[in-house]
Amino acid sequence: MTLTTPTRRSTTIGVVLMSVALTSCAASSDAPTPSPTNDAASAPGAPPAPPGGEPSAAGDYRDGRYSATGWYGSLASHQDVTLTIRDDTVTAVEITAPAEDDTSLGHQQRFAAALPDAVIGRDLDTLDIDRLAGASGCSEGFMNALGEIRSAARENM
Repeated sequence: MTLTTPTRRSTTIGVVLMSVALTSCAASSDAPTPSPTNDAASAPGAPPAPPGGEPSAAGDYRDGRYSATGWYGSLASHQDVTLTIRDDTVTAVEITAPAEDDTSLGHQQRFAAALPDAVIGRDLDTLDIDRLAGASGCSEGFMNALGEIRSAARENM
């Protein structure tokens, strides 16, 4: 009879989980490049756009409503993400669940349901969603879109 120590078991489980996550999250090179848009003028209560210029420091974002498509996975799955930003803080989030496969759609729907609690009220620079509602691929797609949104919100400063 072979006994497995808790440390060895934890390490083995961690390695297996990491392998599964990396396999399921492999990005396709055929995925289109996401393109963010700023709908700041349509955001309720958004202040007028400041004159051009660069942000004064990392973390300075222009208030508004920004959208991007986050691509993830080996089958080039995606989610459309819209964040409303005010004072560098996420005040609203919208995300699509466009998957056609029942398993993928289930992951996307659970992720979309859990996302508002994970991001609303948080500073844009502190967001780092690794796994949410059991969906690591969806998290990758969200983080991909978030990177585009951060860039767009800084460019519009």
